[in-house]
Amino acid sequence: MVGFRRIKTDKTRTRITKKVFFSGKMVMRKNIVSFMKQHTQEFSITQLTRLFGISRSYYYRHRYKEIDTLSDVELRIQELVTKNHFLYGYRKIHALIKKEIPIGINKVAKIMRNRGWNCQAKKKKFRKPGTIYKTFENVIAKNWRAEKPLQKLTTDITYLPFGKSMLYLSMIMDTYNSEIVAYKISKHPDAQLAVDTLNQIKTLPKGAILHSDQGTTYTSKEFFRVAKQKNVIRSMSRKGTPSDNAPIESFHSSLKSETFYLHKEPIGSNNIVIDMVENYIYFWNNQRILTKLGYLSPIDYRKKMAH
Repeated sequence: MVGFRRIKTDKTRTRITKKVFFSGKMVMRKNIVSFMKQHTQEFSITQLTRLFGISRSYYYRHRYKEIDTLSDVELRIQELVTKNHFLYGYRKIHALIKKEIPIGINKVAKIMRNRGWNCQAKKKKFRKPGTIYKTFENVIAKNWRAEKPLQKLTTDITYLPFGKSMLYLSMIMDTYNSEIVAYKISKHPDAQLAVDTLNQIKTLPKGAILHSDQGTTYTSKEFFRVAKQKNVIRSMSRKGTPSDNAPIESFHSSLKSETFYLHKEPIGSNNIVIDMVENYIYFWNNQRILTKLGYLSPIDYRKKMAH
């Protein structure tokens, strides 16, 4: 129990005291925390903590310790945010839940905010491309819009410094629906890794464009030969301009920030790193809804547009 600290007599104090149950000058701490949780939109945390004579740290420490019952809507929202690894904000969660339950977007936002279910903040990191010794014209020129699958592809290799030793992930993304259509993980970021990744795609439509950076992997004779065999049109980013390959750079950022950068403990095995990457790629292709795809996953969007 805490004393009801004297504060200046003003409108704020009057409004607060009218809304809280207390006996004389004594208020139970559990009632204080409950009251503050319900009125943080109306009064600041500073005003409330000063009024009740408690510290901000006490409030935040006990805010979510109270035992209460979740409504059916809250339970469903909790299931959705948990299933999607706390990666979605209230807009995407609303897009999912409104298919099942009629609820406004503001209500979803309020529930997620009050329950502490908001999207986890991302930490972004970026890698520098390798040495450049040959280039192709930038055919894409940031025009990633495609009318059909496999029309415009982008590829890149990113490092995975999270296990016992360095690993490298090579991927190809179809910009039609942001689907990862080929990938391979290796200990060596060489031309063979890029070639093996490209060879996973057996056939490509006539006029297909493959974009990459100007790294030596993609300007190698081996990669050039395989790309030519597949009759693919080559396109390359301008020197030192990672934004020219924005779709796959964005995916790399999402992959790392939504898995490894949230992992607080060291990862003791390369196999765990590989499993995390493969699970995330499956999640991305099959479950991760994207705003630009009308809140559908890449594969769901491709299937929908095929009908």
